[in-house]
Amino acid sequence: MGLNLKRWMASALAALALSAAQNARGDAPEARFREATALARAGDYPRAIALYRELAEGGTQSASLYWNWAQAAQARGATGEALWALLRARELDPGDRALERALEQLRGAANLDAAELAPEPLQAVQRFARRTRLDLAGLALLVVSLALHLWARARPLARGAWTGAWCAALGGLLLAGIALCGAAARATAVVVTRGAPLLDAASPGATAVGTLREGEVVPILERGGAFLRIEDSAGSRGWSHVEDVRPLQGALGDAPHD
Repeated sequence: MGLNLKRWMASALAALALSAAQNARGDAPEARFREATALARAGDYPRAIALYRELAEGGTQSASLYWNWAQAAQARGATGEALWALLRARELDPGDRALERALEQLRGAANLDAAELAPEPLQAVQRFARRTRLDLAGLALLVVSLALHLWARARPLARGAWTGAWCAALGGLLLAGIALCGAAARATAVVVTRGAPLLDAASPGATAVGTLREGEVVPILERGGAFLRIEDSAGSRGWSHVEDVRPLQGALGDAPHD
């Protein structure tokens, strides 16, 4: 009996230790976020940004994280990085009006045209579809259409049911089509480094064929290791390192490094 009690107590203590460890790991990102915010408020922007990046690469993705990152980067004078962080926040929360206002102010301060932040029109369609959940709305209309079709078959004289069924079907297909158009948008990236070179090959030793404008958003044409093949607003194409031209879509940790 005493042996069983000891085993039970040992199992209980092990379970409590495991639970405490899991809770500590769960609280770690929040604690790191608070630490980064405190560093930014104290004016230690490089360390704050390093912590925000560590969190993002570790899988923490929130509009608040990128908003704070943008504020720290802007205070540090890194306009391109600040624009990237705000645009990344908008990707995660496309309905936040404060983000739109902050982007417009920073765009004006960087002397960038609106078109230089929106080279891919379908990206706007994609954000609208996500913000309004067009995919779910389209699916709901198609379900309503199916239900009305079944009702109309059961009641042949219910002419209004047939009309409603076809209208719902057309509306559902239209909304689904808009959502699919948005999904077809090319991925984009932001030039975060001032004077970033445009290279003729995906190699550290490649020749620079031009200079990219800090803060400009560019479509990604191809990926090659730690390099992206892009096209700037002037139509020039070439390669750039992901540390100079940072992708907007996908988690930061997904981008390859060398």
